[in-house]
Amino acid sequence: MSRFPGARQLLALSWPIAGIQLAQVALTTTDLVMMGWLSVGAIAAGGLAITLYNQLRTMCVGVVTAVSNLVAGAAGRGEARSGGVQLDRRAVEEVRQVGRAAFAVATLVGLLGGLVLVGLGYALAWFGQDAEVLALARPMMLALAPGLLPMLWLNVLRQFAVGLRRPGSLLGVTIGSIGLNAALDGGFAYGWFGFPVLGLTGIGLATTLVQLVNCLAFWAILRRDEQLAPLLSVRGWRADAATVREVVRLGVPISLTYGSEAGITSVATLMMGGFGPAALAAHNVVNQLAYIVYQLNIGLSQGSSILVSRAVGQGRRAEAGRIARTALGLGAAAMAVFGVIYLVLPGPVLRLFLDAPDGAAEPGVLALAGTLLLFGIAHQFLKGTQNIAVGLLRGLGNTKGGFRATLVGYWAVGTPAMWLFGYVAGWHGPGVWLGLCVGFGATAALLLRRFRADLRAGSAVPSRA
Repeated sequence: MSRFPGARQLLALSWPIAGIQLAQVALTTTDLVMMGWLSVGAIAAGGLAITLYNQLRTMCVGVVTAVSNLVAGAAGRGEARSGGVQLDRRAVEEVRQVGRAAFAVATLVGLLGGLVLVGLGYALAWFGQDAEVLALARPMMLALAPGLLPMLWLNVLRQFAVGLRRPGSLLGVTIGSIGLNAALDGGFAYGWFGFPVLGLTGIGLATTLVQLVNCLAFWAILRRDEQLAPLLSVRGWRADAATVREVVRLGVPISLTYGSEAGITSVATLMMGGFGPAALAAHNVVNQLAYIVYQLNIGLSQGSSILVSRAVGQGRRAEAGRIARTALGLGAAAMAVFGVIYLVLPGPVLRLFLDAPDGAAEPGVLALAGTLLLFGIAHQFLKGTQNIAVGLLRGLGNTKGGFRATLVGYWAVGTPAMWLFGYVAGWHGPGVWLGLCVGFGATAALLLRRFRADLRAGSAVPSRA
């Protein structure tokens, strides 16, 4: 660790966050494995449905992400007024009011997101998607849509616990849900345990049920916590309008930033769908592999953001620069390890998803996935770097700069590059992935440049979001 000063402190903050993220991604990874056992067409359609679900899920979660900051702020003020670690009555009511407002916002956003997801199942016909793929994807999207509500309620509970510095229990709940998800996937998709055979739609139903179970389990845990239970209120119908507006005011910019990142991936998926089910299946598998590794960078991003804010608040800007170098170095080291694994063992890794009963009928899928995996290795370096840079910039208090950089990098650079390389140059799938790499690389460069400029200027203040 001598090459990365402060690494132990950063890892102590980052690993719990990354662990929760990896456990959550394990759910969709299990789904994709189960889809691969059905057919290549199923993994193409199911992967499309999950990509769009993740797009909406990411944006919806962004709306309630600032809840932890509001809770922490109220608790901190209460402790300051009481002169100790106990919250005064005013702080208790503030925390409860944030909870009510968050549940009200989460419910409305979840309902809207579900309607949008169902609508996308029909709107995609206008974007050149294969008719048979859409016919398989629509019922799954319909089954996934209700799961947005308990997923958002769970995230409100998570932000509530994080804001009060007691988030640990969620990791156990999330890990336990992986086994439940695998059992329900097999039950509804293949008829295990005497369940009805629903195929791809059953996998979507399993995901929704797991989200509901997770939400209820974590709510029960919080209700038994002597410190948290008195502060938790889920009565969204009693929310204060001003607090609702504050949750939305802080959450919408975060949602747009998250949505911008997820959006370019969704655009790439739609482009790949235009090349047929085989290309879409290969893309979905490689994208999931990169997405798994990406969770490590999310942990480093959030951990380094907290440490940078703390260092800047204490007037130690040189330490903020050191934290940034350590976070970027650790991220690059982790990406290098997984990059070597993907280079040395591409076949076994890809066959985990593509060893379907009809796999022999699509011999080109595995070959294309192997080619895309090379781009995926570069992609995870560039996407991971830009995500860490977003956290570093947020640590300096500049949240708008991150959103502006994504608008330029993703949409002014990345999306045109995907179209040029994929369609105009005729490189198809590899061209789309090259464009993705260009977009994330441009975004990373813009964000790091902005971070260094803000660090030198010394004009930013720690952000609430």
